[in-house]
Amino acid sequence: MTLQRTVTGMIIGLALTTVTAANADPIVTERHTVTLNTITQELNKPWGMAFLPSGDLLVTEKAGTLRLVSLTGSISEPLAGVPAVVDSGQGGLLDVAIDPDFATNSWVYLSYSEADPNGGKGSSTAVMRAKLTPTGLTDGTVIFRAAPKYERAAHFGSRLVFSPEGHLFITLGDRFSAKDDAQTLDTHHGKVVRIMPDGSIPADNPFVTTVGALAEIWSYGHRNVQGAAIHPATGELWTAEHGPKGGDEINIPAAGKNYGWPIATYGVNYDDTIISPLTHVDGTEQPHYYWVPSIAISNMIFYTGDQFPAWHGDLLVAALKGSHVARLDLEGERVMHEEILFAGGIGQRVRDIEQGPDGYIYLLTDDRSGRLIQIKPAE
Repeated sequence: MTLQRTVTGMIIGLALTTVTAANADPIVTERHTVTLNTITQELNKPWGMAFLPSGDLLVTEKAGTLRLVSLTGSISEPLAGVPAVVDSGQGGLLDVAIDPDFATNSWVYLSYSEADPNGGKGSSTAVMRAKLTPTGLTDGTVIFRAAPKYERAAHFGSRLVFSPEGHLFITLGDRFSAKDDAQTLDTHHGKVVRIMPDGSIPADNPFVTTVGALAEIWSYGHRNVQGAAIHPATGELWTAEHGPKGGDEINIPAAGKNYGWPIATYGVNYDDTIISPLTHVDGTEQPHYYWVPSIAISNMIFYTGDQFPAWHGDLLVAALKGSHVARLDLEGERVMHEEILFAGGIGQRVRDIEQGPDGYIYLLTDDRSGRLIQIKPAE
């Protein structure tokens, strides 16, 4: 018996709730007819999820709990060893990822909003690494702390994704009212950072030798990067950046590049005032794809499974505002067409999207009665 199945089985023994999934009516899309199958609706503001090798899920809840959820709907008691979080505004316990070598090392990674450990004011995004055991998390170590701590409860970013080479990308936000910091290299605000799984800094990071720059920075000029995925063919990082009123972006962040926020944007302030009169500034990168008006994008995946062959290689982007999934039809890296999936069929904001080892697609909604939804081909 593998360690993963031992851990999973013992934790699920603490199940709180089992919800019988009910198949909804078939939904016809351009290329597939599917059903939305609610596995559970008993999660409290879930934010992130990660599949274990067993097929069960680790799911974060914003208030600071980590649970194990089975595809039969069983939900564990809160797992021990989770760090203290600042559950305020957009902050809380956010993303979860498992190590590429989880089968041999059992490492799990959590991103969250952290108070100043020295007692100062403000909070920032932090990442903890810990081992998953039959009783919860042990050996927890904070491997990254965004600097500086800041007194604002918005724009923490927080997606975690591993590169094919084993680097850990952490996406961050500009902390809203500190948006100008996205154009500097001396804070983590509005950045994507790249570290090693133990928190050390790769020697080939773009600003390692730049005086005054934080060596963790991979790219900058971002607003609030809440989605990340690795392109299955190129191995490149793609990100989903939550814009203001208009200007949600898909980017392909390259080492050392500036993605323009806030000196160039396709969005405006929520009161319709101008952020910048420019959509492009020399020395900055244009978005690979963008939305006006915004759909409030969250996470995204490249679909690589066999259950939906006509979606193979497409980019599926979850949306908060529209409670739907945007399917971007790709030819190579070029977006050829966009299809809106499940509009009106979900009814709650879609916070996360993942592909399961079974090839089905899974959604999390971030309501107080948050749902784990399985998308399957209609029978």
